[in-house]
Order: sequence, then C-alpha cells, then structure tokens
Amino acid sequence: MATWIKQNCISFFQLFCIKVIKNGRVPQHLAFIMDGNRRYAKKLSVNCSAGHVKGFDKLSETLKWCLDLGIPEVTVYAFSIENYKRSTSEVDALMDLARDKFKRFLDEIDQINEWGVKLHIAGRLSLLPSDLQVILSKAMLATKNNNKLRLNIAYSYTGRDEISRAASHIVDSVQNNDLSPDDIDEDLITQTLDLGAPELLVRTSGEVRLSDFMLWQVSNTVLYFSDVLWPEFTIWNLLGAIIHFQRHAPPLPEEKENSPVQQKFLKKLENKKWQELEKIISF
Repeated sequence: MATWIKQNCISFFQLFCIKVIKNGRVPQHLAFIMDGNRRYAKKLSVNCSAGHVKGFDKLSETLKWCLDLGIPEVTVYAFSIENYKRSTSEVDALMDLARDKFKRFLDEIDQINEWGVKLHIAGRLSLLPSDLQVILSKAMLATKNNNKLRLNIAYSYTGRDEISRAASHIVDSVQNNDLSPDDIDEDLITQTLDLGAPELLVRTSGEVRLSDFMLWQVSNTVLYFSDVLWPEFTIWNLLGAIIHFQRHAPPLPEEKENSPVQQKFLKKLENKKWQELEKIISF
C-alpha cells in the first residue's frame, strides 16, 4: 500500500551521492510537471488510471528524496483545468484517485505531521466535486502549522487562471480602499499568486513546454527537461536535474520588504483563505 512519503527507498550509495550534491547549492523550491503517466500506461498496455496510480507512487518516492536533499518546498502539477476536457471516464478516474490518496493522507496525518509536511492545494477548488473539496480542505487545515516541507499540489489549476484570480483580489482590495494603485508592484502580484517562484522546474516525458504552469513565476527559473516518463523517474534523474541547476542557477535575488499596507493586504488574504477552507468543511 503506497504511502504519501515512501520510506527506505534509497540505497547507501544513493544517500552518499545526495550528501555530495548537498555540498553545492540546492534549490529551495523545486517544481515538477509530472508528465508521461498515460504514455507509461500505453507502453505497458494497461488503462490510463493504472498509469496515474504509478505516477502517485513516484511522487511519494520523490518527496522522500526531496526531504533527504533538504529541499523545503516542492510544487507538482497534478491536474490542469484543461484536463476537464478529457474523457468523462478518465476525469472520473482521476477524481477517484484523488479521493483515495487524500483520504490516505488524512489517515496518515500523524506521520505527515511528524515529517513536518505542509499541504497547499493551488487552483480553483470550486471546480472540484464538493466531497473532494472537503477532503482537500481538511488536509490543508490539518497541516497548516508544519514547516519542514511545503508541498504545493496544483489541482484544477492553470497559470492564466491563477494570474486572473490574483488580479481580482487586488482589484477588490483597491475598491475596498485596502490598497491604493501605488501599492501595486511586481512583488505584490507575485505574493498574491497561489504559488511562489521555483528555482528549478523539471518536466518529464520529453515535452519542452510549460503547459500553462506557473507562467508568472518562471521568469528566472532554471528549466530542466527529461525524456523519462514520470512513473520511471529515478533518483538519478533528480540528481541530474539538480546538477544542471547548480551549473546554471542565477544569483539569488535581493529580498524586498513589503510596506505596512502591503503586509496588511497579504495577511488579510491569507486569513480569508483559511476561513474559506473552514467554511467548506463546515457544510
């Protein structure tokens, strides 16, 4: 039975290689476009849902590798708004898989909290089935105080939708006099988005496009494209991506401090998010 974070999935030699890699700069935010589940299923002549299950198993392994590497934030692209255009049977199977895996997440919550994993679902939750909204909200609320690894799962998400929702939040705040036009800058828009900027973005399966993922955030991100299908992704593929990052990483940007007005806006937005999750589970 697959767990959310797979233990004992690396050898002594692999652990040694991880320690060597950690002598260099390791990305503080790593993002994955987990592509290739359907092609993997076709390759093995099994149905699509079996490929997606294998994809989840690979995610659980990858999270353990990221914990071993000391990467504090991981973002994965799990389900695009565009995926709703797929066949009803495949979409239903993906929703069933999400129900199963996030129920498992809640069953394993003591272990998850021990690992210090904080779950964040990025995307338009309102498009998901109501029972799945409840499960996801409970999972986020149960891990809100954890701080060792932030796991962002982009579900019912596109980058353009994320940007449009951030713009709506800012417009509403200007209309309510919480912000003035002078308070709006590039950094504020960035912080209003669901997701922060990754230092390294990895896409599997040989595709070399972003597919509407984190469009605002990747202007300074190192991109790494791998031909391997996601269910066949190995720790060696991950270490290769990090070596690529170490060779090409730009200097770290200077952090800019928000004004008191911006801080108040962002705090209010954060509180509103938690209130909305509480409201979902109260129904």
